[in-house]
Amino acid sequence: MTSNPVNLTAALASFDDVYSPRIVAHMNDYDVRIAHTKGEHVWHVHENTDEFFLVLEGQFDVSLRAADGTETTVVLHKGDTFVVPRGTEHKPSSPGGAILMFEPTGTSTTGDRHEGAIPQHVDSTTGHAL
Repeated sequence: MTSNPVNLTAALASFDDVYSPRIVAHMNDYDVRIAHTKGEHVWHVHENTDEFFLVLEGQFDVSLRAADGTETTVVLHKGDTFVVPRGTEHKPSSPGGAILMFEPTGTSTTGDRHEGAIPQHVDSTTGHAL
């Protein structure tokens, strides 16, 4: 990482992959990541960490599954933030957009556990260098 400023618009323009986050900064033990979003992600859970989202472009939806199996969906637009609490099963989806995330370094995009096969357009990673 560098101590130089990172322009998020330019950073997003440097890659096209969806659900394949790039690490734009480190803060304490956290990565600041950006990603393009389009299509369905996979149901997954992060047992020991919350997950912070900021929508930079477009729309980003987060479906949440309660312990009793009921599902709700939070619809987010440019400028909206949302935190998925640790231990909450969730499944992102998007008609197209871009997000910024704060996650502990080493956090997998597909969680500590996930449901079903990982779609080809979803990169199961702990982030890539910008």
